Amino acid sequence: MRVFYENWQMECCGTPFAVGDEVSWPLVAYDAEGVREGHGYGARAWVENHGGPDRPAVGRVHAVDLVHEEYSFSLPDPAPEPVEPRDGVVFRSTGRGLEPVPGTLTLEPSDSCPKWFEEVDRGTVDGLGRVRRTRGALVTLDVPDATPPQPGDHR
Repeated sequence: MRVFYENWQMECCGTPFAVGDEVSWPLVAYDAEGVREGHGYGARAWVENHGGPDRPAVGRVHAVDLVHEEYSFSLPDPAPEPVEPRDGVVFRSTGRGLEPVPGTLTLEPSDSCPKWFEEVDRGTVDGLGRVRRTRGALVTLDVPDATPPQPGDHR
């Protein structure tokens, strides 16, 4: 069975693993709408470390592919206008408004899954900044009972 282990789930509460390891994970199946929308990069289920099923699935890791995707964002103006402080606090805009770049999704075979995932600055393309982010790990998991709980099933 293919399982998606999202980057933030690992960084928050996960334990790194490698091909050949036996793991015990709370899995939740993607519903039909999630599959249609491409959630999980082709996986049947995802690891849910926050409020997942009471009975985790136990299986052996057969393969790991790190999922990479590029994002674009607007670059800040070179000389932003001064911001007036309010009650001694200066407000500045934050965030980059990342937008996925179509056709940049790649899978990288790996022997293991890291605890922390990287973001690589790809420079500027067509006036927009670009970064390549590792979204998580797509894991092939050998599970004796390969039926993940359905959404909302907290067995």
